[in-house]
Amino acid sequence: MVEALYARYRAELVAWCETMTDDRHSAEDLVQEAFLRALDHEAVLKTLDEPQRRAWLYRTVKNLFVDRVRHGKFEALTDAPPEETRESEDYAAIEWREVLDSLDPEERALFTLRYLGGYNASQLGKKYHLPPGTVRARLSKARARLKNELGGAME
Repeated sequence: MVEALYARYRAELVAWCETMTDDRHSAEDLVQEAFLRALDHEAVLKTLDEPQRRAWLYRTVKNLFVDRVRHGKFEALTDAPPEETRESEDYAAIEWREVLDSLDPEERALFTLRYLGGYNASQLGKKYHLPPGTVRARLSKARARLKNELGGAME
């Protein structure tokens, strides 16, 4: 059964992952790892219908990507010497900190916990005693603010 899923969804998943990683090899690694997990969870996948299996694969790939980003497993490819790379990473961290500081404290907390901490809207709602829809709306406003902030910086 996993072989059929692989034949059906591999190319689609690799293309989707490539948009996240900007690297074909990393995308292929993520998809391969997801299908290895599918082999381990074949019994669960057999109980799901086709759209649920597809959703399971996408969720697994996304979770693997988030885990790798959190744990720094993606290697930065660069021609710069390590000292220059470290300096540019420090600059990027400072720049992101400044951009995040442009958010209201509550928006910054929600944004940071959602996108860096991995919490979902329901979990954040419980933590801050807010309905999940309100959390999603505030996150949407925060993303719009950051997009404007970054858009102005890139022009």
